[in-house]
Amino acid sequence: MAGTAEGLDALDARLLLLLSDEPRLGVLECSRRLGVARGTVQARMDRLVQRGILLGFPPELDLAAMGYGLTAFAVLEIAQGHRAVVAEQLAAIDEVCEVHATTGQGDLFVRMVARSNADLQRVIDEIVGVTGVRRTSTSIALSTPVAPRVRPLLERIAAQG
Repeated sequence: MAGTAEGLDALDARLLLLLSDEPRLGVLECSRRLGVARGTVQARMDRLVQRGILLGFPPELDLAAMGYGLTAFAVLEIAQGHRAVVAEQLAAIDEVCEVHATTGQGDLFVRMVARSNADLQRVIDEIVGVTGVRRTSTSIALSTPVAPRVRPLLERIAAQG
């Protein structure tokens, strides 16, 4: 496979764009829309999975519609050498959606959801109670002007082919 420095070529990017738009498409329909053989699409998908680029086909969920209308972010300062233990304990809190190890002011950046302000206080209390967490600073998201996305990157790669 002729790849770019980013690890994808134009056909890979076009395939991923197609699957991003319509994740329930089968291999045969993808091949028809892309104008390539079914085996080519299957081989590309297999390689994208093998290389860890295509991680799966989870449904896109609206957390607010599920009752979790409040999103917040916390910067955590933790005791040195406790990152793995803290991350494991944070993963046990259902409302913690993602955790990133960071540089700068804090050590971990946490995205969490809650049903209300009172529920957010409960979640924050759970986080503060995690062994190794020294200090937190939490901000509530008011809106999401740019949602998580990869489409512009895929479109750029697709246009290079």
